[in-house]
Amino acid sequence: MTDSAPQTEDAHRGNLHRQLWVMAGPIILSNVSVPMLGAVDTAVMGHLAEPYYIGAVALGAMLFNFIYHGFNCLRMGTTGPTAQARGAGNHNEVRAMVGRALFLAAVIGSAILMLQLPIAGIAFWAVESSDQVETLGRQYFLIRVWSLPAVLGTYAIIGWFYGLRDARIPLVLQIFTNAINIVLDFLFVFGFEWDVAGVAAASVIAEYAGLLLGLYFVHRRLGRLPAGGEAARILDPVRLRRMITINTDIFLRTMCVVSVLALFIAHSAALGDVPLAANQVLHNFLIFTSFGLDGVAHAAEAILGESAGRRERKAFGAGVKVVVLWGGLVGLANLAIYAVAGTGIIALITTIPEVRAAAADFLPWAVCMPIVSVWAYTYDGIFLAATRTRAMRNSMVIAFAVFLALLFGLKPQFGNVGIWIALTGFMATRSLTLMLMYPRLARTI
Repeated sequence: MTDSAPQTEDAHRGNLHRQLWVMAGPIILSNVSVPMLGAVDTAVMGHLAEPYYIGAVALGAMLFNFIYHGFNCLRMGTTGPTAQARGAGNHNEVRAMVGRALFLAAVIGSAILMLQLPIAGIAFWAVESSDQVETLGRQYFLIRVWSLPAVLGTYAIIGWFYGLRDARIPLVLQIFTNAINIVLDFLFVFGFEWDVAGVAAASVIAEYAGLLLGLYFVHRRLGRLPAGGEAARILDPVRLRRMITINTDIFLRTMCVVSVLALFIAHSAALGDVPLAANQVLHNFLIFTSFGLDGVAHAAEAILGESAGRRERKAFGAGVKVVVLWGGLVGLANLAIYAVAGTGIIALITTIPEVRAAAADFLPWAVCMPIVSVWAYTYDGIFLAATRTRAMRNSMVIAFAVFLALLFGLKPQFGNVGIWIALTGFMATRSLTLMLMYPRLARTI
């Protein structure tokens, strides 16, 4: 009898490992396909004659990081509550969640479309860049902005499926959308010679194709959900207000992240076209890292969210240990890949000799970044599972303040080195503050 409890505990832990990777494996593949598309965009521009083509896509993508990543709250704010409702057996609320998320996506997307001209004016006024980069970057933005409602709707759908512990459908959606986008990139740029406009147009067409496929999958899944739970309405004032509060916290948190990345690109642009292009090439390394680590975090939201919904503190704590272990291993794997293959990856992305040389000089910063940032992504998933979004917001504000202090304190004297130190400090601060906040969260499950 004395051996049975440990065996049961070991079996439970092993089951958690399996559950995590049943979710995380497809999510990592799905997430990595997103930065792969960005890398293809950069590579397509990198094989044209001038570095300002890369810079134009970098600035246009920077602006979209503000908008798209900022409103990724629609994904992040949907997974945890959906998982909690599923864990509590409230399938009527599960149904209502996807409707609320799509409603918010439509409202936000329409508002941004109406404000696109002032947004573009302010953004390109604030960023110092060459005339060629600004002209082409503005053109890229004013075409691609029309994909926004589709992107936000897809975020909502993906978040809902993650909450249902279904990572297969989001993987299919991402691969389908990105495959169309990549094919059209090559057709429009090299076939029709549309350069930057072709990259933007390819994204618009692909995103709407992905949304239509996603809506089909939602319709099919709604019919298969069992009945159960209290009555729930899409526009229920209390639940809608709670969802807006969660999304507001996540939005503010995410705006700090995209502001950091925007300042990273903007200050790189002030150093010249070659440093900007080099940092954009290395930025693809950071994006690959973030989406890979987010795979573990997204899986944690679904698995831990169900424990939080059932108020099972012990199960939640056991799941956290598994998530932290695998997050660390994924971070180490990223570091090893970049250390071994980093120079080759740079060569694949661009053929411009001066950009290759500049990127190689700063490659060690990108190599070290996964092990610095892994804990930030891992604990993000833990806090989202418990819907403790206020703590996430506060942690991010502290990290953003540290970034600003380092950037403006070091960049004037150390140039690009100062920019990379500031980015590293930002990631390290995120990790540390969330670790310090976790014990309080654990006590309140």
